[in-house]
Amino acid sequence: MSSQKSLIYGRNPVLEALQHDKPLDRILMHHQITGDTIGDILRLAKSKNIPIVRVPIEKLNSMVRGVHQGIVAFGAVVAYTPIQDVISHLYDQGKVPLFLLLDGITDVRNTGAIIRSAVCCGIDAILFSEKNAAPLHEDMVKTSAGAMMQVTFCREKSMQSILETLKLNGIKIISSDLKAEKSLLDIQFNTPCCIVMGSEDKGITRETLKYCDETFRIPMKGNFDSLNVSVAAGIICFEAMKQRG
Repeated sequence: MSSQKSLIYGRNPVLEALQHDKPLDRILMHHQITGDTIGDILRLAKSKNIPIVRVPIEKLNSMVRGVHQGIVAFGAVVAYTPIQDVISHLYDQGKVPLFLLLDGITDVRNTGAIIRSAVCCGIDAILFSEKNAAPLHEDMVKTSAGAMMQVTFCREKSMQSILETLKLNGIKIISSDLKAEKSLLDIQFNTPCCIVMGSEDKGITRETLKYCDETFRIPMKGNFDSLNVSVAAGIICFEAMKQRG
């Protein structure tokens, strides 16, 4: 459960937060909610690229101990930067971009651990889409041991828009895949590239896999065929850092 401090609930408080440009991670609404205020909230949220998630009333009741009026917003603790701005900035500085793309990782603890590894290994930015991602709120800061405040985050409307932007900017897309023939040790990380990490239960989606330039497997001994996604991300990020010196 998220900290009450990170939540804004009630129609007018959420509307005022939007009107005063308070950073919001996402807004949860009862799926049958109506009213003039709701129309204004939907319009402003859309203009600011803040995801709206329709949920049953029981979900909202479990989150808030006060009167929520069918709407709860997560206060954002980080600012999101457009991915193209990050890419252009890195190229302008003469740097070789290294990104980490999270495809469907929704567990807060896994995401927090991945963020820690990403910061330690010099990842330039962490990318994800509005859907199927863990919300970045106060609890995530604790889970990541503060690492969230030391890395850039890019959140786009869809995975497709992220992947196409990467392709257009000459950034190689590579992914861990249990069925891959190549080993992680055979992958070159010295060029502009983006590492894709999929959910632990399903891996990366078929749609994302179509955009990948290379796939690889992490070499392991014994009978194990998979690792926790946060552990796998740490191993991959470390290999990338080692190659980049």
